[in-house]
Amino acid sequence: MEKEVLLKVTNLKKHFHLGKNEILKAVDGISFHIYKGETFGIVGESGCGKSTAGRTIIGLYDRTDGEVIFNGKNVHTLTKKERFSFHRQMQMIFQDPYASLNPRSTVSEIISEPMEVHGLFPNKQERLQRVYQLLEDVGLHKDHANRYPHEFSGGQRQRIGIARALALDPEFIIADEPISALDVSVQAQVVNLLKRLQREKGLTYLFIAHDLSMVKQISDRIGVMYLGQMVELTSSSELYRNPMHPYTQALLSAIPIPDPDVEDQRERIILKGELPSPINPPSGCVFRTRCPVAMDICATKKPDWKEMGNNHYVACHLYEKNKTWGSDYSQVAVTRK
Repeated sequence: MEKEVLLKVTNLKKHFHLGKNEILKAVDGISFHIYKGETFGIVGESGCGKSTAGRTIIGLYDRTDGEVIFNGKNVHTLTKKERFSFHRQMQMIFQDPYASLNPRSTVSEIISEPMEVHGLFPNKQERLQRVYQLLEDVGLHKDHANRYPHEFSGGQRQRIGIARALALDPEFIIADEPISALDVSVQAQVVNLLKRLQREKGLTYLFIAHDLSMVKQISDRIGVMYLGQMVELTSSSELYRNPMHPYTQALLSAIPIPDPDVEDQRERIILKGELPSPINPPSGCVFRTRCPVAMDICATKKPDWKEMGNNHYVACHLYEKNKTWGSDYSQVAVTRK
């Protein structure tokens, strides 16, 4: 049975005009699709454009170019009435649970506000019962409804943020680094909560993070971003088994392995230099200035987006068919013990 595509992103760009002649290319032509019921992860270093991509998809930012098609409709050409309905179907969980909750509102007011805006549960008592149910769904208690955000821990605040995102019973949730501001001991709890809610409510996620080890635990497929561009995309298991892009290999090599004997023996790939400015990105391949296996062609030609089989996509000159430059990839590829 063919999977149903819920979200399709085509050549999405988001550029910010900083001055008369300065343009920051935060997102510069990414394409992917998300199947209904799956979790699609986007990973990359801070500043690579992944959060901007999420905010542009949901419509918090106007696109510079490209298309975002959700349930067959272009997100950025919706009428005011259609946009109102769209926001019931797509919601967002923000990165910072400390900043995303109004400190002057009670938990009940925070969670019920979207329902009031959209005219759901007009009866106040029914709305309160819905709040109680949502709190239980995310692992909190109805007694928490009358408390304020400052009375909760970071993990509890993020659960409140998740309950708020669920208030309108959406189909699709963008989780923008929902665990990065939490203690390591709490991160796994929140990820397990999101997975349980997905099973129970049939949710589809776009999960944005910079921690590849955590993204693996929740994602079905993963896209790797660097400097506003997608450099690799495949299933979670395939990405960890066979990372093809040198940048992906470097990210994976930074994940610690709990076995000290294995950790001591493996090779860590250290990327030289700082992330280039998206205002003035490198010519050709944007990763070439830090790539340990860069070739001459990388400076002059942008690599094509290619499928290497098994729905594994990569943008890298090392995999060009019939290439005549450089050495064979098996000789120059970065290896990890």
